[in-house]
Order: sequence, then C-alpha cells, then structure tokens
Amino acid sequence: MIEKIQRELFSLQDLKYRDFHSKLMPGIDINRIIGVRTPELRKLSKEFAKDERIGEFLAVLPHQYYDEMNMHGFIISTIKDYDECVRELDRFLPFVDNWATCDLLRPKVFDKKLNHERLLEDIKRWMGSSEPFIIRFGIEMLMTFFLDDEFKPEFLDWVARIKHDHYYVKMMIAWYFATALSKQWDATLPYISTLHLETWTHNKAIQKAIESYRITKEQKELLKGMKVKG
Repeated sequence: MIEKIQRELFSLQDLKYRDFHSKLMPGIDINRIIGVRTPELRKLSKEFAKDERIGEFLAVLPHQYYDEMNMHGFIISTIKDYDECVRELDRFLPFVDNWATCDLLRPKVFDKKLNHERLLEDIKRWMGSSEPFIIRFGIEMLMTFFLDDEFKPEFLDWVARIKHDHYYVKMMIAWYFATALSKQWDATLPYISTLHLETWTHNKAIQKAIESYRITKEQKELLKGMKVKG
C-alpha cells in the first residue's frame, strides 16, 4: 500500500511547485517534498481513504515524504467517528514538524456541535502539550470553532496563558487574537490594551488585525496606538 501511494504521488509531481513550496517551510529538507499540489493531493486522499487497506498506510508514522504526511492528515479529516478521529490525531500530531501539515488538519466531524463539549476538552489537552505543533493545532481548533456563537471570554485566557518560544506557536497566538479582535472586539480588546501578551506576539496580533478587512478604520487607528516598542 505504501509503495502504491508513493507511486501515485510521484506521478503527480510538480517540481516547480515543490521548489516554490519548499521556500515557505525553512528547515524541511527539499528531498522530503515530492511536490503534489494541494487540490490533487486532497482528491487522491479521498480516493485512498476508501481503500480497505488504508490502515496499512495510517499505521506507519512518520512517513518518508512531506506529501505522505499531508495525505495522512487529509485522510484523518474524513473520519466520521469522533473518538476514532481523535485517536488518529493523537497518533499523528507528535510527528508533525511544519506549519503547513498542521494547518491543513480540519476534521469534518468537528463541525458537529454535538461533539463540541468533548472537542473543548481535547483542545485544552492539545494546548497543554509541550510540542509546538500540537499546541498550534489546539489553538487553531479553538479559533476555528469557538470564536462565533459558542465563544466564551474564558477562551481568551486559555490562549493568553500559553508560554512557548517556538515561532509557529507565537504566530498562532497572534493569529488567534487578531481573529478574535475581528469577531469579539469588546471581549478581546482588553487583552491588547493591558498588554496580556508577550511583546512580539502583542505587536504581531495588532499587525495581523490591521491587515484584516473585518476591522474598521477606527479600530485600526486605535490598535496602531497600542503597539509596543522593543
């Protein structure tokens, strides 16, 4: 099964795309990247997800190639049973070593609100990890599913309390607060105005919020005045 998948992936290889994409992921060996464009990889993943032997592929971690890791993530995202999906995520996440693989994970079963009480508990667990991309995944799930009608101000505390020096954790915290400003302005602004975040993350959150079309001109001017030197 693994050899079959690799053959299919290499048949879709785009070397120009590989070279371009590798520049977006410093630290990832270009020889690990086959270079399959995301729409084609997503389509192929859906096809293999239906294969009765796909368990042979999912059992092997980590995979040799970045594209295989992304295929694995896409397949996990199709799992319809919540508990099974979380089990597979917990096996997979410790091997994620880049932002792109982390950010493509969007399990469809998480869309169901009947699963959200359990999802919040898993999000807290992921955000409590020491592994940067597990933390990042947890924050992204909180941002994706709990900044609208199910938002609670305490969620801001969950993210603000995270202390981690990894660039992609700090960037996700900034992204979370920038998005929260656009969706939950009144609850989120005090975290910026009272400097709850580390200086770099604080300024990056403001920068990303100012770049958002969902933030008004007046709000952007207010945020500009809250940047911290240093």
